[in-house]
This record gives sequence, structure tokens and C-alpha cells, in this order.
Amino acid sequence: MLKEGDAAPAFRLPADDGSEISLKDLHGKHVALYFYPKASTPGCTTEAIEFRDLKKDFDKLNAIILGCSADSVESLAKFKVKQKLNFPLLSDPDFTAIEAYNARRMKSFLGKSYLGIVRSTVLIGPDGTVEKIWANAKSKGHAAEIVEVLKTLQ
Repeated sequence: MLKEGDAAPAFRLPADDGSEISLKDLHGKHVALYFYPKASTPGCTTEAIEFRDLKKDFDKLNAIILGCSADSVESLAKFKVKQKLNFPLLSDPDFTAIEAYNARRMKSFLGKSYLGIVRSTVLIGPDGTVEKIWANAKSKGHAAEIVEVLKTLQ
């Protein structure tokens, strides 16, 4: 189980634009790595728009925003264009990073249990260590909450 102070698990994943992004390449910056169940659903859209609207604040705080789901690169690209997102979305259909960051867990809906992606965020420090974990994030207000934490880390 990942916890604050641990080394963040390495990843290299395809982004919405076809490029690959690895944690190693982001050394020296804070990384807000947020996991979400599915692009273009109401909660995920709300969350993505809030990150988009606060991107200038993240930039000022030397922080990169990365969204991650099991969606295909193609569906992430469509979602990014439709919502005018200004940060990379990562595709992890094999759940490599999603499971390494403990974002795939048992969930329940209408009385049925299933394995799914839990809306969660891991804030990774410039040195590659986990600074903060939101194991169960809300879609509304979460991006602003991360900005506030980043301000205390400056």
C-alpha cells in the first residue's frame, strides 16, 4: 500500500497526443497525478474542467497536472478537445500505474460490488516522493484543494 513519504512508482504511459510521459522526465516538479473512472462522464468532466481552470495556479507553484484513466488514447484525445483541457491525459488500459498507485479497488453501485477505478490523487514531490494522497477524492473542489496543499509546500 502506497503511503506518504514513499518513492512514487515509476510509470511511462501514452498521452492523449500520442507522446509518452514518464515520471522520471518530470523530476524537479511537483506532479498532481489524478485518477478518474471514465472520460466524458459527469463527475470526471467536472473534475477535469476545474483542473483546467486552475492550471495557471499549478504552473506558478511548479506543478504539473496529469489525469489518468483506462480510456484509450483516442477517447482521451476527444475528451481533451471537447473540454479544452490544457494538461496531458494518460491512457493506462492495462492498469499498470492505476494499480501501482492503488487507484483500482473494490467499489459498489446499486448494491453490487465490482473492481473499478476510484477517483483519487497522488501529489508527487520534485524529488519523486509521495507528498500527499487523496484516496477518495471528490470531483468538485478537489483541484483547488491540491493548490492549497501545494502553497503550503513552497
